[in-house]
Amino acid sequence: MSWKLEKEKLGKEIICSLYERGMIKTWYRDKPEGWVLISGIWSPFYIQLRPLSSYPKLLKKIGYAMGKMIKEETKGVSKVVGVAMAGLPIATAIALCHEIPSAFARKLEGTKTLQGFRASIGKYGEHTLVEGDFKNGDKIIVVDDLVTKFDSKLIVIEQVKYEVESRGLSNVICRDVGVLIDREQGACQRAKEYGISLYSLIPFETKGLPWLKEKMSSQEYQVITEYLGNPNKYQR
Repeated sequence: MSWKLEKEKLGKEIICSLYERGMIKTWYRDKPEGWVLISGIWSPFYIQLRPLSSYPKLLKKIGYAMGKMIKEETKGVSKVVGVAMAGLPIATAIALCHEIPSAFARKLEGTKTLQGFRASIGKYGEHTLVEGDFKNGDKIIVVDDLVTKFDSKLIVIEQVKYEVESRGLSNVICRDVGVLIDREQGACQRAKEYGISLYSLIPFETKGLPWLKEKMSSQEYQVITEYLGNPNKYQR
């Protein structure tokens, strides 16, 4: 089976499993008032993948699929860096399934923008911003559960760069990001603006949501489809 066909098969199986296990929540089924995302926009659905470790078979499948995507679609990646928190088990699963070494970036409380990171970097002092070993010539991909606007991924890339420099390493590249789900709300374009390649197993609007059509009620599917096409229509 070609990777293209296998990716579609795995993507559909995974997105349906996430929905069935309540990790893709909707206003219709789970929370009538909906959610306000970190970006400030209101959403009729919410993806919460922190419980992934409670489902080892599903996590293993995700680790296999994400690792295969990295091997098939990127060139020469030698290390994955998981983003706290949901990205950590995914990075570990990739490492176990494909023997790609992993590390993880610490969560920097209160830091939401690149400017904020640069302004506050001095206060972290002796603390390591990324836990794990690196070596000269590493090509790193940052791994997370999902992406909306991409700002948090830019911060993690800066953490990796800062850590690499502080360790005196050379020729280390970190210009790739891999996510399980791309909400398709501007992250791809933002990544391109910074010269970063974004890879996703499940583009939610164009692939993931259609795969869920048979699982959702007609109203649930219609509202989320309209929202993704025009989020401003649903803002309060």
